[in-house]
Amino acid sequence: MNENAQLELKNVTTVYGKNKMLLDVSLKIPNSRCACLLGSNGSGKSTLIKAILGLVNITEGKIFFEGKDITSQKTHRAVRQGIAIVPEGKRIFPKMNLLENLKMGAFTEKDKNAIEERYETVFQHFPILKDRLHQIAGTLSGGEQSMLSIGRGLMCAPKLMIFDEPSLGLAPVLVQQTFDIIRKINDSGVTVFLVEQNAHMSLNISDLGYFLQKGQIIASGTTEELKDSEVIREAYFG
Repeated sequence: MNENAQLELKNVTTVYGKNKMLLDVSLKIPNSRCACLLGSNGSGKSTLIKAILGLVNITEGKIFFEGKDITSQKTHRAVRQGIAIVPEGKRIFPKMNLLENLKMGAFTEKDKNAIEERYETVFQHFPILKDRLHQIAGTLSGGEQSMLSIGRGLMCAPKLMIFDEPSLGLAPVLVQQTFDIIRKINDSGVTVFLVEQNAHMSLNISDLGYFLQKGQIIASGTTEELKDSEVIREAYFG
């Protein structure tokens, strides 16, 4: 086990029915780094996230977080250990106001002072949210809902943040802003696992990456190595 690896998957295989959704997947994300997972729809990216969060059955292999075996543990335990997920499609609570949405991100924390400090961290990244705490979340613009979804993830004081397709459904200018925020979060010391189809943006802000195809890792390396990879060039850049 690499002592510097905050998250590590070792030869992970998952099965849905009779189909193997992930096959012998291994990857490492060093502490405080940003890693991206590239792949098209149906490549197994969502299954890999679910495996980390204990939402699918792992038939072979192990998953480690900070050196501890977390294979198939319950999702709430992963959150308590410092793993946050910013889900695909934002998935905010549209009938709740902003403050209530943010509180949901800190559901495992009982210390009111700690929660207040986390609010301030969120507002440092997204000052606009501070002025709209009592606004119903469903009335926000798409970009503001994206901010709220990320802010909710920050409320659990994560050591590792998993971003599932953060560019999905956003206008190009908002995609750039979102990736800038992800980079800032990583720069603050939070390890980032960026699961995306947007290879260009992902490779530009990540330190290393993996390319998943039909449930298998077929390319990996530093982002500079992946930019020069024939497999990545053919898949994304023609």
